[in-house]
Amino acid sequence: MHIHILGICGTFMGGIAVIARESGHKVTGCDQGVYPPMSTQLESQGIELISGYSSEQIQLQPDIFVIGNVVTRGNPLMEEILNRNLPYISGPQWLSENILKNRWVLAVSGTHGKTTTSSILAWILDYAGLNPGFLIGGIPENFGVSARIGNTSLPARHSTASAEGISPFFVIEADEYDTAFFDKRSKFVHYHPRTAILNNLEFDHADIFPDLSAIERQFHHFVRIIPNHGLILSNGKDENLKRVLKQGCWTPVEEFGVETGWHSKLPTNTEMDVYFNEIHQGDLQWDLLGEHNRMNALAALGAARHAGVPTQLGIEALTRFKNVKRRMEKRGAVNGITVYDDFAHHPTAIQTTLNGLRTHVGKERIIAVFEPRSNTMKMGVWKNSLADSLLEADQIFCFTRDAQWAKTALDNLDKKISCYDDLELLIKNILLVSKAGDHIVIMSNGSFGGIHEKILTALHNR
Repeated sequence: MHIHILGICGTFMGGIAVIARESGHKVTGCDQGVYPPMSTQLESQGIELISGYSSEQIQLQPDIFVIGNVVTRGNPLMEEILNRNLPYISGPQWLSENILKNRWVLAVSGTHGKTTTSSILAWILDYAGLNPGFLIGGIPENFGVSARIGNTSLPARHSTASAEGISPFFVIEADEYDTAFFDKRSKFVHYHPRTAILNNLEFDHADIFPDLSAIERQFHHFVRIIPNHGLILSNGKDENLKRVLKQGCWTPVEEFGVETGWHSKLPTNTEMDVYFNEIHQGDLQWDLLGEHNRMNALAALGAARHAGVPTQLGIEALTRFKNVKRRMEKRGAVNGITVYDDFAHHPTAIQTTLNGLRTHVGKERIIAVFEPRSNTMKMGVWKNSLADSLLEADQIFCFTRDAQWAKTALDNLDKKISCYDDLELLIKNILLVSKAGDHIVIMSNGSFGGIHEKILTALHNR
């Protein structure tokens, strides 16, 4: 089959392209400006990329067009597809029908921690020799790629795979964002998991959801399609998730973060003793910081156990987990100043990131550099909670070019806060205050104009 992917340079659609290519399909694609790193990764796979959405691309005559949710009505190629009544499908639906069918899908949902937890889970299964397929919204450093089909030969007890040599297990980051302009359901309803993690639930994506109850409704649609021989791992501390499950649940549930499920009795910043109910499973020492990562680990251990991985083996795998790029990734250290890159773009994520680092570095200074870039942030939805999420930092810099409301919202941080609309001026002032022993944490869900390398280069040169 020849598929042509619209919006191919996004992490999710690029992952579909890689998996489709591994599955033997011919894959081409286009995007608005073909850009690295995804463009480089795809071209190395022999995938032809086209810049822009010209209507002439219908002359490629693919068997089907796969549409990313970046594509809207008015897109010239999409309009031509509609005018000619050519076959098209969303990315999640194509994945469901062509890759996930007849596989044991382990889906990781939640407002926060999806990428890290998916990466942990995929690594545990891989370490156990199950060689899972996966599609993750980031690049786990243990694998170096964001997606793969999962080719292997397994014993008969794992013979649920749809094709010889394909692992039955597939780990997917299950996003609640909508599927496509023609399918407003959340992506995750297409995945039909046997094992599902509900990590947490807060209001987000204000560009498509009017309120929290609308997101809860989508999560319940997700819960409704999990079979009764499956398993749900749910955050036992999250009241919003409890409310979702009370709407109806037909699947066994194991909670994590509470004593009646998966928990840790004596955790420190990078150590934890692992219990399931009251049974001690083992002790873990690893490099990931913070309570949120301990919760991610507990959820992944429970999900892996459901897939047949002994918990002690899962704990052993976690000691060799290397984290995910852009999740408190240490980008470099120059003259005693350490620079980190983190994907945090929601007040809860910002706060947990800074709290985890504070526990690790003690009284050393933390300089937080934040770009309000997500659609929800730009809309000012978090204007009443953003300041509190940054309190653990000693000095705060905010890039407000696309979020002018932030200047007023952060006023109460007084001398801690500096707001700039000009990136070069922002960098200049960060360099003026930084000194040996500082930890500069850069938080954005975008490239932030290459600020990480610019700061490191300037520190080398000064």
